[in-house]
Amino acid sequence: MQRKFPSLFSPLKVGGVTLKNRIISAPMTYPLLTSDGCLTPEAIAFYELRAKGGAAVVTVSEVIVDSGTGKYYDVQVVLDAPNAKDSLAQAARAIKRHGAIPSIELSHGGKYALTGGPALGPSDDYENGKMTARAMTAADIEKLLDAYGRAARLCKEAGFEMLLIHAGHGWLLQQFLSPAANHRTDGYGGSLPNRARLALEVIDRVRAAVGPGFPLELRISAQEYLDGGYSMADITEFAKLVDGRIDLLQVSTGAHHGSFDKTHPSMFMARGVNVHFAAEIKKHVKIPVAAIGALNEPGMMDDIIKSGDADVVEMARALLADPFLPRKAWAGRDDEIVRCCRCFTCMAERLATGLRICALNPVIGSEYELSFAAAPTTPKRVLVAGGGPGGMQAALTAAERGHRVVLCEKSGALGGALKSEQGIPFKADLYGFIAAKARQLEKAGVEVRLNTEVTPALAEELSPDALIVAVGAAPIVPPIPGIEGDNVIVAGDLYKNREKVGKRVAVLGGGLVGCETAVHLAREGRDVTVVEMLPDVCLDANGRHRPLLVAELNKSVACRTGLRGVRVTKDGLVCADGDGNEVTLEADTVVVAVGQRPLRPVADALRDCAPEVFEVGDCVKPAQVTQAVFRGHFAALDI
Repeated sequence: MQRKFPSLFSPLKVGGVTLKNRIISAPMTYPLLTSDGCLTPEAIAFYELRAKGGAAVVTVSEVIVDSGTGKYYDVQVVLDAPNAKDSLAQAARAIKRHGAIPSIELSHGGKYALTGGPALGPSDDYENGKMTARAMTAADIEKLLDAYGRAARLCKEAGFEMLLIHAGHGWLLQQFLSPAANHRTDGYGGSLPNRARLALEVIDRVRAAVGPGFPLELRISAQEYLDGGYSMADITEFAKLVDGRIDLLQVSTGAHHGSFDKTHPSMFMARGVNVHFAAEIKKHVKIPVAAIGALNEPGMMDDIIKSGDADVVEMARALLADPFLPRKAWAGRDDEIVRCCRCFTCMAERLATGLRICALNPVIGSEYELSFAAAPTTPKRVLVAGGGPGGMQAALTAAERGHRVVLCEKSGALGGALKSEQGIPFKADLYGFIAAKARQLEKAGVEVRLNTEVTPALAEELSPDALIVAVGAAPIVPPIPGIEGDNVIVAGDLYKNREKVGKRVAVLGGGLVGCETAVHLAREGRDVTVVEMLPDVCLDANGRHRPLLVAELNKSVACRTGLRGVRVTKDGLVCADGDGNEVTLEADTVVVAVGQRPLRPVADALRDCAPEVFEVGDCVKPAQVTQAVFRGHFAALDI
């Protein structure tokens, strides 16, 4: 058959192995490990799912070569633990049984390592007069090289068929490369060849441990985005130095102690934001080059390979949102792909709770336990009331488990609250969730009835064995004078009323919805002011997304906190502070974004309309898409 993306799915020889396609599952840490830093069955299942999904290579993430000096997170895989080899062997075997090549990333935190005292770095570092890192001695360097060699040998013996050496994102090898961190005057500092010396010695020691032909990948940051950091010319020269020593060069950007969106591009950045760096470096080396960063669109990735901008594409978050992206694209079913929306739920949840989850994929974080989920012995008739994200996910999961499913949506289109993301460029992938799920529902055989409200009478007529209530919520409209005026639009209805939005806009409500709406309107060239009664804005955004959203607001949006809206006039929004002092914000349009109220009367009317009734999504408690999709999936698993 003629493949839709032939370049993306062409083989490529890297060292002594052949990649079946050009897609690598990039390193992404799984936080639930054993107490001594070994992979658990849950972690192995996490990586195995990407192999099952069709990636050519699956890379186990940020494995520390020396636990005493190198860990930079509290929980990381370490290679000097007594049982490290056993768990690594199980992971390599799990990845290989699906036809993927198992790889593993070797790393060391350098001066950012959590050692309980001064860490090891290229130079002495002080903070508030206290030494936080000391310059590595010749003995320290030799010990480090031995650790890399032992780690590489162990990984090969455990069954890994490829290694990735981390020399980017601000960790030890990049610290030596960077004039911002490396102030040495010996053979490891000063000129670029000297600053590159440690990285070259690490590569050589690893090569000696694994032998010729064993594929080695090197991850670099093309730009540090730091004052005093290295230049593009520097990193290009470094690429020439490693050319021939390694077999694949991955071109990322940034450093962990800089802006987070440089190492992990946010939704406010364009897709493929780093590809031009890979393309530039590729001009100067003979080895294959990999691009990474905000890649989730098969057509774009096929063009990257076809054009010669890169030889390989790597994805991490995109393969959380849809681990089967490679297989779907290979089969020409790209309309079923759930694309990562770059919301940072996966990153923020790890910081908040120690879990790895995905806003759009409820399987992530439960891969191992779900492998034991038994199929229902008897298919049931399932009725789903509501076609928002929770209802769609519930219907899909129920159908995939063999149940006969009818999904009814009161309006004329699926999507629920996500319909409001229509036309917002930086939310395009989240809006695309609707179309992808609709296609999956069709393929799974779900009967979708639009313009159909589930009432007790309809439920009685259909007589389901189980009813999943996902009827959503309604926007809260504050009862203030003028709120019904023609110059007022509820945020969720903005996509239907774009022509009514004036040049000057006041957004009443500074939560996540209000702030993202404000950024969008400001990007369209409008003068936007956000009004929030709390002391700060977007406090309901996750811990990784919020700083980046605030940065976007600071570019072009005025935020007024500690104010509540008291009335709308033809001139704009009148607000009052805590003392009752009033101020008028001149605006042509007032956008209301003060939250949602669960449709409890609708949900309550359905609670006795089937033997089993489950409630999911905003009708229980207004939240974000993460909670709706998660609860919808697991409600269906309970049937």
